[in-house]
Amino acid sequence: MKGNATTCAWAIGALLCGVVSTAHAQNYPITAGQRATAQQVAQQGVPLSALSATAPDSYTVQRGDTLWHISGLFLRQPWRWPELWGMNLQAIANPHLIYPGQVLYLEKSGGFARLRTARHGGTPTVKLSPQVRSESLSDQALPTLQMHIIEAFLSEPLVVDSDTLANAPRIIAGDDDRMLRAPGDRAYVRAPAAAPLLRQADASRDYRVFRQAVALHDPITREVLGYEAQYLGQATLERGETPVAPSADNPNPINLPATITITKTKEELQPGDRLVPEPPRQYVNFVPHAPQTDVTAHVVSIYGSTAVRYGTQHQIVSINRGSKDGMAPGMVLSLMTQGRTIKDKTDPQRPTVKLPDEENGLAMVFRSFDRVSYVLIMDIQQGVQVGDRLSNPR
Repeated sequence: MKGNATTCAWAIGALLCGVVSTAHAQNYPITAGQRATAQQVAQQGVPLSALSATAPDSYTVQRGDTLWHISGLFLRQPWRWPELWGMNLQAIANPHLIYPGQVLYLEKSGGFARLRTARHGGTPTVKLSPQVRSESLSDQALPTLQMHIIEAFLSEPLVVDSDTLANAPRIIAGDDDRMLRAPGDRAYVRAPAAAPLLRQADASRDYRVFRQAVALHDPITREVLGYEAQYLGQATLERGETPVAPSADNPNPINLPATITITKTKEELQPGDRLVPEPPRQYVNFVPHAPQTDVTAHVVSIYGSTAVRYGTQHQIVSINRGSKDGMAPGMVLSLMTQGRTIKDKTDPQRPTVKLPDEENGLAMVFRSFDRVSYVLIMDIQQGVQVGDRLSNPR
């Protein structure tokens, strides 16, 4: 979104809290751009035209709410999160500080609207149920999204080049003839001779297990964008490969295989599956925002099964744009359904006519690789399929 559209998009103001010290806040990121947006609109609020037609006069925050949901109650486009923040900037040092029990008030005056945590400058209101609370308010602060929907996908999809998995340590056998399927099963692993799998005191012993990578083809150019590896489970390295000294009978010995213990399985593991070091765990907060430049992308695949033809709400799809194209977590894109090509039977000449593409919903980028990104389908009217277009939200 650019020019006047950008100015308009930054016309609302924001998150809501103010009753709890920021010293107790979770360490959610606030970008300079979001803070500038809030400051820009803090004085006058937002045009009434930016409000949802069903925006309530007041709303009590519920347990299980998300910032996306609350933004959608008040705004026509829920991804315009930074704009919601500026409505109450003076009361809020951290826009993520919004808790169950807070009451939010929508004030309208002079063609503009503001969101407050108190009526007419009064004391901010928080409704607490009469029970002992053992958790701190910082533990209750609302996330942008329902994180459990995408938490597994933050580590599961792995897009690599053609050699990465081929050179990774591989399972060669279990400790018996059974398929590896349960936590506690033991397996043996070998790595390329040039980089044996050793247990090092200062290195993590945790690994993720993947199966052979499948090529991801650009639906427009058919170019290979990368290779998506299938996530299978997790394992812990118990014993590294052990060098075997050469002897007269065995001048070129093979190291004794490493030993791993399966700690988690999503599918059965088998010889040939590959190990990749467990990435460091970190909290990622997704702040919805519009792209700063024009974006045109297309759906590459529906994640999880080749048998799935249509993606639905809260499913994951990959797209043919990645970090090299400016894709970043939190970026919101509009989903467009491809218009069908038909024969116009009302015309005696029976010409072929391409029907227009139609807006279908919203999706948000949550993980990017060089040339591929994974997006979560947020709101949708009909199924998403390979080849569907994504662009800047309006």
